[in-house]
Amino acid sequence: MTTVSMELIQQLREKTGVGMMDCKKALQETGGDIEKAIAVLRKKGAAVAEKRAANATDQGIVHAYIHPGSRVGVLIEINCETDFVARTEDMVKFAQDLCLQIAAFRPQCITSQEVDAALVEKERAVYIEQLKGKPAAIIDQIIEGKLQRFYQDICLLHQPFVKNDKITVGDLLKDLIAKMGESIKIKRFVRFEIGQ
Repeated sequence: MTTVSMELIQQLREKTGVGMMDCKKALQETGGDIEKAIAVLRKKGAAVAEKRAANATDQGIVHAYIHPGSRVGVLIEINCETDFVARTEDMVKFAQDLCLQIAAFRPQCITSQEVDAALVEKERAVYIEQLKGKPAAIIDQIIEGKLQRFYQDICLLHQPFVKNDKITVGDLLKDLIAKMGESIKIKRFVRFEIGQ
């Protein structure tokens, strides 16, 4: 096992917010490479999120955000397993970041599973019309790619995160679940805008 310095562990902890022991293990596993250690911690976070997804989330917070100028407002409900996690600074920061995301990117739903099937079929029909004359072998692949971009536009969890476009909102949620060690779900949101 690679020996890693306390400074390196602290750097990783500041970047990720994950506990010291998890940071140390990730750095040892990656030979002290911080970027690779971040990737290891993200994979671990996804595994924790998957494992805890079925747990009951009957605690949480409702957070409100009014954008400067008072023309856009967002109200969001985020659920978690315990009142302790609901009251943490990390949860409030996550809720605030999601409100900024919703104010800026105007998602219509949380996940692609919530998108109306009729709307998806309508989009698919438009794409098929656009692709007339293309080889049939690649049309399905192109349509799937276009649908993924469509989901990025309208589904909160598929959107690039407003503060770091290298990750999605779904990745941000998985990271928070890994850090908190319990199931966290975005229950619902509403966006208000003057003139809309």
